[in-house]
Amino acid sequence: MIASLPMYDRAETAAATDRLWALMRDALREAGLPAPDGLTRGGDLWDQWLSPGLVLSQTCGLPYRARLHGRVTLVATPDYGVEGCPPGHYRSVLIARADDLREGLAAFAGARLAVNDGLSQSGWGAVAADAAALDLVPVGPTGAHRLSALAVADRRADLAAIDAVTWRLVARHDRFAAGLRVIGTTAPGPGLPWIAAPGADAARMRPALTAAVAALRAEDRAALGLCGLAIIDAADYLALPVPPPPRFAAAAA
Repeated sequence: MIASLPMYDRAETAAATDRLWALMRDALREAGLPAPDGLTRGGDLWDQWLSPGLVLSQTCGLPYRARLHGRVTLVATPDYGVEGCPPGHYRSVLIARADDLREGLAAFAGARLAVNDGLSQSGWGAVAADAAALDLVPVGPTGAHRLSALAVADRRADLAAIDAVTWRLVARHDRFAAGLRVIGTTAPGPGLPWIAAPGADAARMRPALTAAVAALRAEDRAALGLCGLAIIDAADYLALPVPPPPRFAAAAA
């Protein structure tokens, strides 16, 4: 059995994430459903997402619609209370250096865009059309939203699209964030869903997971930014286009 919650896991939130999983694990077991004792960290996410023993994990909307739909069970979508978004939805924030005086995305025509992964909805899918229209130069893949933000701070790129929940954590925990600013946001879209192996009983899992999130202590809820759960239909994820992959250029030294 495998359970992983990798998308917003970092050193400062790991203990809260572990306590969240303990509540989820116990609630699933009380509902008569199997759950491993602890979370799997590290390793290949695609191997985890496609494992027949996957009890629960979190993926991104673009991998879900591009490769995982029909191969996993869509369970629920956690709600992180992102400002300006319906429950369970999120958006990207567009960040640039604080000393870059350009205002708004259109002013960055021809600029270098740090991209974490070509299959990231918030880092690429949400801005792919703008990148084409403005001749933005994708730089990367950086491998993580935090590393995209760091690439901007270090002047290896000019801007990046960062998942708003990740940006919340970066702004809270990373000192380099003081040298960055938000220049815009993208339209809201369905958030990062929780998934399980094919055949998982999502209808039985949802009440257990809802109860577990509700039981999370206040300080852990604040650390994770987790407000509750939303049920978003697969069709809402699949309605978004699958963008062409970015044509990466080398980052500036």
